[in-house]
Amino acid sequence: MSADTVDATAFDMDDWDFRDHLLWNLYFKHGQALQSAKKEDFYTALAYTIRDYLMGRFRRTTQTHYQENPKFVYYLSAEFMPGKQLPQNLLYTDTQHLAEEALKTFGFDLEELIAIEAEPGLGNGGLGRLAACFLDSLATLSIPAVGYGIRYEFGIFNQTIRDGWQVETPDEWLLRGNPWEFSQPDNMVDVGFWGHTEVYYEASGKPRRRWLPGSWVRGEPCAMLVPGYGTQTVNRLRLWRARATEEFDFRLFNVGDYAKAVEQKVLSENIGKVLYPNDERYEGKRLRLQQQYFLVTCSIHDIIRRFHLRNHDWDTFPDKVAIQLNDTHPVVAIPEMMRVLIDENDLEWDRAWDITRRTFAYTCHTLMPEALEKWPVDLFGELLPRHLEIIYEINHRFLEEVRARYPGDTERVGRMSLIEEVPFRQLRMAHLATVGSFAVNGVAALHSDLLTEQTLSDFAAMWPEKFQNKTNGVTPRRFLQIANPPLSGLITDRIGDGWLRHLEQLAGLEKFADDKAFQSEWSAVKRQNKETLSRYLGLPLDPDSIFDVMVKRLHEYKRQLLKILHTIWLYQQVKAHRIDLKRPRTIIIGGKAAPGYFMAKLIIKLVHSVGKVVDADPEIGGRIRVVFPVNFNVSNAQRIYPAADISEQISMAGKEASGTGNMKMALNGAVTVGTLDGANIEIRDRVGAENFFLFGLSADEVFDLKKNGYRPIDHYHQDLELRAVIDAIAGGQFSEGDRDLFRPIVDALLYHDEYLHLADFRAYVDCSERAAAAYEDRPHWTRMSILNAARSGFFSSDRTIAEYCSEIWKVEPATVP
Repeated sequence: MSADTVDATAFDMDDWDFRDHLLWNLYFKHGQALQSAKKEDFYTALAYTIRDYLMGRFRRTTQTHYQENPKFVYYLSAEFMPGKQLPQNLLYTDTQHLAEEALKTFGFDLEELIAIEAEPGLGNGGLGRLAACFLDSLATLSIPAVGYGIRYEFGIFNQTIRDGWQVETPDEWLLRGNPWEFSQPDNMVDVGFWGHTEVYYEASGKPRRRWLPGSWVRGEPCAMLVPGYGTQTVNRLRLWRARATEEFDFRLFNVGDYAKAVEQKVLSENIGKVLYPNDERYEGKRLRLQQQYFLVTCSIHDIIRRFHLRNHDWDTFPDKVAIQLNDTHPVVAIPEMMRVLIDENDLEWDRAWDITRRTFAYTCHTLMPEALEKWPVDLFGELLPRHLEIIYEINHRFLEEVRARYPGDTERVGRMSLIEEVPFRQLRMAHLATVGSFAVNGVAALHSDLLTEQTLSDFAAMWPEKFQNKTNGVTPRRFLQIANPPLSGLITDRIGDGWLRHLEQLAGLEKFADDKAFQSEWSAVKRQNKETLSRYLGLPLDPDSIFDVMVKRLHEYKRQLLKILHTIWLYQQVKAHRIDLKRPRTIIIGGKAAPGYFMAKLIIKLVHSVGKVVDADPEIGGRIRVVFPVNFNVSNAQRIYPAADISEQISMAGKEASGTGNMKMALNGAVTVGTLDGANIEIRDRVGAENFFLFGLSADEVFDLKKNGYRPIDHYHQDLELRAVIDAIAGGQFSEGDRDLFRPIVDALLYHDEYLHLADFRAYVDCSERAAAAYEDRPHWTRMSILNAARSGFFSSDRTIAEYCSEIWKVEPATVP
């Protein structure tokens, strides 16, 4: 039977009784008897059941795409953090009530089963959460799309705290398997590494080059379904699993060398073992580069396979394929595409390069030089010798173009080269991405401006038409509807449920901002969410206190340290009776530090040490609480964001590309205390300056201050209260008298202060206290909270993706009947 004649309705499950379907999956798919089934078994059976509900839509989606042959978006990302699948897929299939009723007959509660679901932690933070939001919006907008990533066996580590220190433990998210995925071994891809290149001759006598890899690894695709909300479209996320080409060497086994017999299997599968291995050592760098090439070669192979299902003319490839590079991690896809076209399909260079440059688009997610990837030429050439040759040729032709455009400007040629010469030769992957793509975008208005003015200014001057801004967004389905059912219900009660697909409809809440009854309901929801978070954390938190929240990845530029300096200041002021603390403060700071990032881990220790001293002080009497939610991830975020009164977005201006936590908290009615950094600027513009607490130096002022010579110790001498804060840390007040423990933090602040904590300290303290004072006018604060949510409609990932579709990818929806 051909794909055109299959009856897609034969795959639908709408006529099945849900309880019987669940029981069938428990027995026949999961292999467990009802009499001995535990809640873990019912979770698996329920996941299979909901997945079956999605399969009818998936079948219709693939049939529609095959028949219409539309242009596809392929989203390449080293990170995806989709969060728990069960609550989202229940919402998207409208089966939550059916599941609750069926489980009740077996004596199980749905929330119990959701609680035991493992979260795929396939990313570090914002980059992976954004990628998941984008896949959700692509499906919701009915855009034909596939996401590509790596099926890391161990994702982002689980964070535990011992004596205030972060301790990493493995994230065994696959321990019980993943019922949401389909393994597809028939579509495995062979991936080569090492080896050498050689010249050979065609029958015509024309010389060509080819790569003879020295070893191989297989990539096995594992597909997860990505449904859209309110649509029949179900797209896919394909995560590549590393498999050995030879599982077992019987010759070595037979002579007794058992470890050696499986060595190749172990080495091959190391590629997919762990998210971002520590790359401080050579071995870590090599493994990370292997991961990146493994991802892109598997994905490019799959993209071409899919293209050839309905198309044959290579020149139409960019009309059917748009490949988005999510940051620099997948940029080696550009030389891989050239290798496939030239070496494997015999295209001439100019034709192959034209196809490649019209296919790829690049999103830059950073302004920090250390985050713009560079690879040592020696390492790259050892692992991928043919790709290095191709990059050299790309660079040669590109620099000829630069010299022709800017004759005599040798400094510009050096700045723009794909090869950095000093301190040693490295490949500049952001430069390669920019040269090899037809579009380059930043992720917030300020970020995009700084990209063109500073980070990639030479390229923007040469190709201004390439550069765009696409301000990030978040999916309201996960981060409002699923995360905050009480508030979602209140919103829907007033304006209907259309906001779930058209977030701009939240503007309809504005007319209720001064309504006393609505304000009362809004405040009651916030209090309920605080109580829920308190129970979740297992801590007796005061719901009448101000929940002052800063949760995100630990990094010095994000300035969690500034929040702690303010906390110490507040503690000292209350102790000295210089402040009458009218309302208790619950200061919530959470996030993970990279395992090799010493200073970030020391800041976590300081957070716990300050909290320990403050909590134990009888003079404070619980009026100040410092709380560190352990193991911050998507699931934790969904409980923390709804409870936040104040959203701390206090990074040094010019460092945060965009941020999405700022959007999620505003969407849930938190009021921002923040700098003019990243998307904070656009949030302030949208919600109104009067509903946002602004402080600190602007990006231009930061630049000028550093240019003219910044002396942080001057602030220490001039501000007596700041001096008292730092002296307390240096003197051992928060380290049981140990003056050395936090010495690195003190020295960094006084003599370097790269991120201007001391320069912004006084402005931040004053701003924080203004926000706390404003909270006492409860009707006015609630009005600000309502307006923050009502005016956050712009920050939907649906809007972001619609802009990508119309302005970069040039793709149209493919409506699934």
